[in-house]
Amino acid sequence: MEGSQDLQFLLQGGDLLKVRSQSWKKTRFFQLKEDCKTMWHESKKILRTNQTFSLDDIASVRLGRQSEGLKKNTDEMVEDRCFTIVFKGRRKNLDLMASSDEEAKQWVSSLQKVVTNMNNLSKLQKREHWIFSCLKKADKNKDDKLSDSEVKNFLRLVNIEVDDVYREMLFKKCDKSNTGFLAGEEIEHFYELLTYREEIAVIYGEYARTSGFMSPQNLVEFLSKEQREKATLAEAHNIINKYEPDESAKEKKLLSKDGFLMFLHSPEALVLNPDHRGLHQDMSQPLNHYFISSSHNTYLMEDQLTGPSSTEAYVRALQKGCRCVELDCWDGSDEEPVIYHGYTLTSNILFRDAIQAIKDFAFKTSEYPVILSLENHCSVKQQEVMARHMSSILGSALVTAPLGDGMPSNFPSPQELKRKFLIKGKKLNKLEASFTPEAAPTDEDVTEEEESNDDEDEQKEEESSKKKKLKLAKELSDMVVYCRSVHFNGFQDARDHLSFYEMSSYKEKKALALAEEHANAYIRHNAEKLSRIYPAGSRTDSSNYDPVPLWNAGCQIVALNFQTSCSDMDVNQGRFLVNGRSGYVLKPAFMREVDTQFDPVTLTRGPWLQPKTLHVMVISAQQLPKVNNKKSSIVDPLVKVQIHGVPADANEKTTNYIENNGFNPAWNESFQFQVLVPDLALVRFAVRDHDSTSDDEFVGQYTLPFSSLKMGYRHVPLLNKNGDLLHYTGLFVHIMVVDAQ
Repeated sequence: MEGSQDLQFLLQGGDLLKVRSQSWKKTRFFQLKEDCKTMWHESKKILRTNQTFSLDDIASVRLGRQSEGLKKNTDEMVEDRCFTIVFKGRRKNLDLMASSDEEAKQWVSSLQKVVTNMNNLSKLQKREHWIFSCLKKADKNKDDKLSDSEVKNFLRLVNIEVDDVYREMLFKKCDKSNTGFLAGEEIEHFYELLTYREEIAVIYGEYARTSGFMSPQNLVEFLSKEQREKATLAEAHNIINKYEPDESAKEKKLLSKDGFLMFLHSPEALVLNPDHRGLHQDMSQPLNHYFISSSHNTYLMEDQLTGPSSTEAYVRALQKGCRCVELDCWDGSDEEPVIYHGYTLTSNILFRDAIQAIKDFAFKTSEYPVILSLENHCSVKQQEVMARHMSSILGSALVTAPLGDGMPSNFPSPQELKRKFLIKGKKLNKLEASFTPEAAPTDEDVTEEEESNDDEDEQKEEESSKKKKLKLAKELSDMVVYCRSVHFNGFQDARDHLSFYEMSSYKEKKALALAEEHANAYIRHNAEKLSRIYPAGSRTDSSNYDPVPLWNAGCQIVALNFQTSCSDMDVNQGRFLVNGRSGYVLKPAFMREVDTQFDPVTLTRGPWLQPKTLHVMVISAQQLPKVNNKKSSIVDPLVKVQIHGVPADANEKTTNYIENNGFNPAWNESFQFQVLVPDLALVRFAVRDHDSTSDDEFVGQYTLPFSSLKMGYRHVPLLNKNGDLLHYTGLFVHIMVVDAQ
């Protein structure tokens, strides 16, 4: 990338118009800093003269008026001069306008190329990049030399508190010139001493039996004995060609310690089975045979009472692989329906803008169908407007009639519904009526489906909901095909009176009670029909509930507040991490049979019982991020290993904490877990910062299905609280899974 025109353009920088509102549009100078990783822009605020953001924080760069802010605050005439920098996590978009179309294209193209280049660096290259940027930051007087005090500052920047005596010893060892400064090769030597990983050296030393290197035969032995992989000599040769940085070693078909470490950091050698990363499950089963990644009150960016609503919230959920989004629809002014959380102070957005955003981003992450869950409070007139907007914007991608000829007897598959939209909502008639022309017209009244805000008195709530009536527009009703919303009146009633496409929504409390007290009946119900679960109305802070007991009961659409970072969302992300992040994960076979005997609570004998013993050794971590940005703050890390699954499998083990070392802490602690139903289990690795006076603070985590674990010595990537990858950090563990006796 060095010397490229794109890089030079960003390093040179330029003026851009920053757009915040129709009245707040101000020129600011933007420039890439010398570390080629940090964007700087001037700020006119007092005490904020150097606003910066890392290229790592950029999720995407969109050319044109593609953000809510630019659509609202700029004219169509400047479409091609506008662009948006979208950040990962909760940070607001940066809406910008260049002085010409060409300049906007140049900014977007250059940023996209540099960000892509950064993302394509190997983990080790990113790590080195980060360390050298910290070295530059520590060199206060910019003389390309490090004094002892600058070294001390550098160590704090990389999250390690080193004893003064040890630091001075390291410094003297590297200061070959005896000048009291480290420069050039001395800094490189210091870096090598600091990043030396004893555990890698020991593993490598055990198999490097060919003049101090690993031969292809040695590598095959390591892969089969330690990693439990069937490896051939040809595959070993490929690994050496791909990861060996030393050309002379590569020519001799040998793997050095550096090459070995690069291989261990590669995607194919991580803890997640690489075969499970892509689409690997049968996608031709009926829709209700899958767990479906689902969002609740998707339009909200924050809490349920006063937070902003935004089309950007739909974009973020869809880009995370969400396949069921919620639209809370109310009458708006000028005959335009709006979306917001009714009877609260949350802001609103136009229904048509939400549908347009959904259409634009629905299939960027996954090609599989998106369900639009309508909570409809609109008048008949505005319902007709809703139907028109969906028809004109979504076009032929909107399913408005059953696939194939005649009345269907089961759901179509995700494969058959690729790049299609399904509407979930109320329907005037049963679907069968559309195949019998002489069917009597039904009443326009249907019971209003509303998520209650009152958990205190469920009885009262049931009675009041029965009385609420809603006039339903035929145009909107006709768009509901495979997901007709109906009230749940018990499993027997559902078996006797409901068709496969008729589904109920359950508040978490009701659903959890069913999952605990009637688990087998719930699983059988979900083998034929769809179920949607949503958070209690009392969760005004947009907090979440544990989705695992509902998945254990076969519920497909377990809707969570995607806008909230928490362990429940971590587990949700772990569930849908596999199968190409398609948002669809096939339920185990024993949950897809209508006469299944499986019960996650009582666990009677059956094919679901496949007892395994999981051995986990938490060895070390590398370059954990600081929790507190104070210079003097260093983390005291500990690792929790958790099993989420059926109640009998739920477990957690915790390492001791390592004092003042986030850079290269080593634990070497072993744990053992018994797992009875591996098909439903998830494993979560959570790193916390120990605090003796208050709750431990979150550092990073990674969750994956038990069945996707790879055995042997594995690096575990870590995600931040928003679910984005932490580029320079990771855990190093040893995994072994054996059949339990």
